Parts: sequence; C-alpha cells; structure tokens
Amino acid sequence: MSYTPSDEILRKYADVLINFALGGGKGIKKGEVVRVSASESTKPLFIAVCNAIVSAGGHVLSHYGPDEEHGDKRRNISVSRYFYEHAEPHQLDFFPAKYLKGLIEQMDHSVFLLAEKDPHALKGINPKNIMRRGVALKPFMDWRHEKEWKGKFTWTIALYGTPAMAREAGLSEKEYWNQIIKACFLDEKNPIAKWKQVYRDIEKYRGRLNRLSPKIDRLHAVGPDMNLWIKLGEKRHWHAGSGRNIPSFEIFTSPDWRGTNGWIRFNQPLYRYSNKITGIQLWFKNGHVVKSSAKTNEKLLKEMIATKGADKIGEYSLTDKRHSRITKFMAETLFDENMGGPYGNTHVALGMSYRDTYAGDVSKLTNKEAARLGFNDSSVHTDIISTTRRTVTAHLKNGSTKVIYKDGEFVL
Repeated sequence: MSYTPSDEILRKYADVLINFALGGGKGIKKGEVVRVSASESTKPLFIAVCNAIVSAGGHVLSHYGPDEEHGDKRRNISVSRYFYEHAEPHQLDFFPAKYLKGLIEQMDHSVFLLAEKDPHALKGINPKNIMRRGVALKPFMDWRHEKEWKGKFTWTIALYGTPAMAREAGLSEKEYWNQIIKACFLDEKNPIAKWKQVYRDIEKYRGRLNRLSPKIDRLHAVGPDMNLWIKLGEKRHWHAGSGRNIPSFEIFTSPDWRGTNGWIRFNQPLYRYSNKITGIQLWFKNGHVVKSSAKTNEKLLKEMIATKGADKIGEYSLTDKRHSRITKFMAETLFDENMGGPYGNTHVALGMSYRDTYAGDVSKLTNKEAARLGFNDSSVHTDIISTTRRTVTAHLKNGSTKVIYKDGEFVL
C-alpha cells in the first residue's frame, strides 16, 4: 500500500502553494483564477490545493489527467506515449492558438503538481518528436512569460512523491516524503512564516550580489569537476525566492551566453524525456557547447543540445548549503537543483534565459534588445546539476577579484 501524507501535511502544503508561493510570496487575491495542472497520482494534494484556492476566494481551472505509464504492445496506458508513437508531422506541429491565447488571458496564476507513476513512461520514444512538439508550443510559453513580466501572472511548481519516484531515488516512500516535508518546512507549526524567514536570509546575499553585479565582468568557477568562465553581462541582476518553485533555495542569474568558456562535469544525473543521462560533461567556447559527452544516453544529450538555442547557457545558479534542508538525491530536478550537502549546489541550464534577471523594466525589454544583451532564446530550459566542491570568483571590471562562493556557502 502506497504512503499518503496526513491531512494536516497536505493542508499545510496547499497553504504554502496558494497563500505564499503564488503572488510572489503574497498569495492569491479574492476573485483571481488559478489553473491547477496535475495527474491522478497527485489526487490527495490536488484536492487540498483546489480547496485552498476556494477558501482564499479564488477560482479553479482544473487540468487533471491520467498518469503516464509505459504499458506494452498489447495495452496502451499512456496518452502521451501513444501520441508520440503515432502522431504525424502536422499533429506534432499543431498549435491551438485561439484556445491557448484565451487561457493566458483568463488565468492569473498556475500551479504544476509533479508526480511520476512511471519515470520511464516515454523511454524508447524518439526524442526528436518530443522536442519538435516543444518547439510547436513555444508561443504559449512566450505569451505566459510576457504576462509574467508585466506583473500579471505568477506560477509555482511542487512535487508529490510516488512509489516509483522513491525507488528511482533509492529511498522508501516514507523517506522520500520526509525529504519533501523537511524541504518545504511542512514540519513547522507555521510553514509560511518559516519560508518568509528563510527568504529574508537569502535576500541578504542576493542584495549583496546585485550591488556587486555592475562591477563584475566575469565569474570563474573552479573545482575538481569544473574550470568554467561565465560573462555576467550588462544590466544583470540575481533572482531568488520568488515562490516560483517550492522548494527553492537557489540564487541565480541568466548571464550573457556569448562569454561562456571552459569545461564542467556534472555528478548528478539528468532525467529528460523519461531517460536518465549520467556523467555529463560539457565544453564551451565563445558561448557555444562545442563538445559534450555522457556515460549513458549520450546520443539523447547530443540531440537535445542540437535543439535551436540549446547549445548556449540560459542560467547559472548557486545554492548555499546553510539554507537547503534537502540532503538526499530525489531523482527530480525541482529538488535536486536545490540540494544542500557539504558543498552546496550549482546548476547550469542550457537553453532559454530568464529575462526577468534583466536589471531594468523587463516589460519594456524588446526581443532585439534582449538579443543584444546576450539573453538566450530557446524552446527548452534544461537544468544540469553538480554538488561537488567549487570556488566561484568574481573578476571585476577594475581588474581586481572577489571570491563570492566557497565550500558551499556565499562569502560576500
């Protein structure tokens, strides 16, 4: 019998998502519309989230569907798998513009509840079909971002543990859920108050980074698994703790992709398109990935990088070990990119930049100006994670240097 968290934990979880994470730490307002996307495995949390929206005076738009499972030739039990196995090119490229435009106009917030009944449900599917579908749907993502940049839309993502995900991480279900409960402060009497306290502490370091940013030319990350140069770029600032992910302990920016040079090896696996890619190494020259390798599923890695814009950096992130309560590998990027551990966490994302790291009014940032500043554009955004030792040094425009991160902690 699978493990189900208590009603109190589910209520606290939903409360954090609806009354804190959405609205940039302020929660939703009466009369606002929230779209909740979830699969059937998340049912206990899905119900709690919908109830929390109603209790807050909001309106629920439900996007609730069946779990994805691999199945076999005799019995298909995955909508997505059947689609990617049988869809013709015109179906892969279909974009329901009127429907999705109306959805964007209608919703004020969005909640994504992640759960995998079968993490390998799409294994064996041609990844080019999945990537092609992602390219076709990119305008929807762009519209969503435009509304977000105008301050009219917020979103959050949360994880619901399943037996299969726990097995993938090498944990029991209860151990897996204990990580979720600890990481999201659901074991606290008032989780929202705790989140606000943690974000105030993270904000101290983010503020110091942003005060230093106009003086920074490049960042140099050095350790046993990396020797990587990153050009910060003009008009950049660092983001953190907006509630877009629960949990989130990282501080990140989207650098000028053109100034990335060097090498990095990632000790954490990447789960992509129901496949596990391990031992990833990337070599950059003048902003492009010029060489890549992996111990497993290297072909998939290379196909992903071949997607337009996916050979360039879209994000650079650091997590301070003093903030994160995640101590175990969870086989899910949402948690693994925020892992603490002895050396903290760094992740590099290939693909789309976050334009809201622009140090100005992002709602007025044109595509032309974003391109001039080195913000990357792509239909993908793939976070790849390292938890090994590193020191990050800021090389300033006046020729001096300043260590900003060492031994898993910010040292500003």
